[in-house]
Amino acid sequence: MTIDDEEWAHVVRAVSRLLGWIYTLSWSASFYPQPRLNWKRRSTQGLAIDFPLLNVLGFVCYSISTCCFWFSPTIRQQYAARHPASPEPTVQLNDVAFGVHAVILVTVTYSQFFSRLWRFPNPSLQRATRPVLGILWGSIVGVAGITLVVVFRSGWKDQDPLDWAWIDVLYTLGYVKLIATFVKYIPQAFFNYKRKSTEGWSIWQILFDLTGGVLSVAQLVLDASFGGDWSGITGNPLKLGLANISMAFDVVFITQHFILYRGQDDVSTTPDDEDDSQRPLLSQ
Repeated sequence: MTIDDEEWAHVVRAVSRLLGWIYTLSWSASFYPQPRLNWKRRSTQGLAIDFPLLNVLGFVCYSISTCCFWFSPTIRQQYAARHPASPEPTVQLNDVAFGVHAVILVTVTYSQFFSRLWRFPNPSLQRATRPVLGILWGSIVGVAGITLVVVFRSGWKDQDPLDWAWIDVLYTLGYVKLIATFVKYIPQAFFNYKRKSTEGWSIWQILFDLTGGVLSVAQLVLDASFGGDWSGITGNPLKLGLANISMAFDVVFITQHFILYRGQDDVSTTPDDEDDSQRPLLSQ
């Protein structure tokens, strides 16, 4: 490698780290507007309970996965064995920081539906819907099942990376996160459509989220292209899929807020609508 190549490598790594920390800050910032809005309004009305519940599920899985890819020598060795052309996982330290921070904030948001904790007047009576509870418990059972397969097929140690291994458990956690990310937006988008309003749903979280998604994909593409092997992207389907799904729904919410329901900020307060807003969003 020539001196010019070394300098270029330093520049690319520096840009990648910069993109990583900026998107981490942007995504991290996206978790604050909603709980702040709930606190300011002293109400969770306008927020579908399925959204924060699936956020808790998804980000717990995401945090476990990224922490293992960053800290575990065993997982990193298994990844290198499966991706010899690009042996370094594309998970960065900022991914770890983002995941741990996200778990804390989404748990706070979900907890705001419990009036005994926050003492909100006229709290929302929403309950998680059966389909979402099915996803929650199905995910737990699925991860536990894959863990048992790995243990019985390969044992606890000295696993063949090309056979069932711990990395497969992490990939399963990643797919749970993808499912949770995709599903969590649907009840909220339908809730906004049903009320013809986005009041109670913070648009700032969406703007921060969209910015983070764009920069996340940019970092992933930069890292993979610099490594000379695009398997760096396919080797991290969680990060790529998460960003693309989030950005697609962000566009939907931006359209709802700024175009479809612009100026229609009042949540209906008629008796029928109040009763209806407390019902689950998906049929039981």
